[in-house]
Amino acid sequence: MYKHILIATDGSELSTKGLDQGLKLARQLGSKVTVITVTDMWASGALAVAGPATIAEYDEAMHAAVKDILEEAARFASESGVKCQTRHIANRYPADAIVETSQEMGADLIVMASHGRRGFRKMLLGSQTTEVLTASTVPVLVVR
Repeated sequence: MYKHILIATDGSELSTKGLDQGLKLARQLGSKVTVITVTDMWASGALAVAGPATIAEYDEAMHAAVKDILEEAARFASESGVKCQTRHIANRYPADAIVETSQEMGADLIVMASHGRRGFRKMLLGSQTTEVLTASTVPVLVVR
């Protein structure tokens, strides 16, 4: 049914449930999986007024968080018996990046949580889910 599942995650508890559901489905169907996380372009821009040291510190923290999120996703996939590749998409509007990546990679299902992080640590989702549902040409499984 679904040969390539794209799972979007921001590392939050809810998106981890989405990851779990996507991996279970992939295991049952024998699907290929790509797990992505997107870091928003506005987060870096908002810090531009704070100075280079702060931007560098923020970038370093963001890269560390992304690394942790994707390593955890790869570990969950391995424990689930599912082969997956991971991908970080930086400085993009999350909904656009998710839809475009699904098209570029030939995914035939997108799995994502109904909402994600907020505030300074916002990385993915929230109202993005609605936008992905609106823009995607492939089915979207939304996990609550």
